[in-house]
Amino acid sequence: MHLVAIVWILGLGIGHTALLIFSVNWWYSFPLPSRFLSCLRLAHVALILLGWTAFTQAYFHADSLSYFFSPFAFGSGFGQVAGRAYALVCGLIGFGYVPLLTIRRLLRGQPAALLSNHTSTVDVASRLGYKPIGRGKYRILAHLPGNEVFRVDFAERSLELPGLPSAWDGLTILHLSDLHFCGTPDRAFYQQVMDQCCAWQPDLVAITGDIVDSDYHHRWIVPILGRLRWRVAAFGILGNHDARREPTLVRRRLRRVGVRVLANCWEKLTVRDEPLVIIGHEGPWFRPGPDLSTCPRGTFRLCLSHTPDNIGWARQQEVHLMLAGHNHGGQIRFPLIGSVIVPSYYGRRYDCGMFHETPTLLHVSRGLAGKEPVRYNCRPEAALLVLRCKKASDPLRIT
Repeated sequence: MHLVAIVWILGLGIGHTALLIFSVNWWYSFPLPSRFLSCLRLAHVALILLGWTAFTQAYFHADSLSYFFSPFAFGSGFGQVAGRAYALVCGLIGFGYVPLLTIRRLLRGQPAALLSNHTSTVDVASRLGYKPIGRGKYRILAHLPGNEVFRVDFAERSLELPGLPSAWDGLTILHLSDLHFCGTPDRAFYQQVMDQCCAWQPDLVAITGDIVDSDYHHRWIVPILGRLRWRVAAFGILGNHDARREPTLVRRRLRRVGVRVLANCWEKLTVRDEPLVIIGHEGPWFRPGPDLSTCPRGTFRLCLSHTPDNIGWARQQEVHLMLAGHNHGGQIRFPLIGSVIVPSYYGRRYDCGMFHETPTLLHVSRGLAGKEPVRYNCRPEAALLVLRCKKASDPLRIT
């Protein structure tokens, strides 16, 4: 009997926690003041703890399992009915939705467009001979045992894209996201990463936002990103953290190192004698969104979006390749479960990796850093995307 009761407590508690985590992830997808979001997050943590306390208290006071359907109802009437209804919802989520979603994620394969994925990991701390912790506000978190914040994955991913001009077969794009210059990691960490990226000699560089995360570290942009090299062009957009840290100054310093800042606009350029449209999408933090009414159709479209939540818009606009970040892969990924805290309208659906939703192929970077320097089973990453043409036996054209 006690074992059954404990299982019920766990199921209800998991459902209660999942519901509140979904809520906080959803709230964080909107352009709300950071102080409000911080208070909201603390409130959600308090509610999670309160729920587990109530379920545990119910275990010690219950005479039968029926009580577990009303752990919040210590009176009668409407409160008791509402408590039982909420507990029932938590039970359905904890015993049904969460396990099914977890199984579905475990069985989800990579899209067919991903031809290969070769990753090498560089321990920057070992290379430097010390941990480049720096003096960021949350630097104490970098001391946590097992923290992988200084171990960077350098991934080379080959992507087969329908409609890619044959002249672009082998074209490379260096995708960087979420650098979060704020003092931790220190400058030496980023310099090592940039130098490693330069070894790839990419054709294009795409930076998808959240570059600066303090009022001081704008001055890191030039000495760090100025180390990058490319054959054709570099493009960048801003993210939600940039929006709070003098975005005009961020844009100006990016331009100083040769990065073409798209904002919520688009540009057309010629790459290997073929036209390419590159679109910037900084929504929902910068308005208005991109206007593609005069954008030429029938041309390959590459979109840089800070958040992958704009995938629906990209599909409507017939974007062929979309690069995003923002979600950091969750930063902490649990065995079997995966990510938990993901600041997205869709929860953890687009936490990191490749997603193909016709006609758009989406690549979500785990990013290089974060406001809180914590990484477990979710190392920082820089990615080189190698574009490949669709096989001749299955030709597809852009329409």
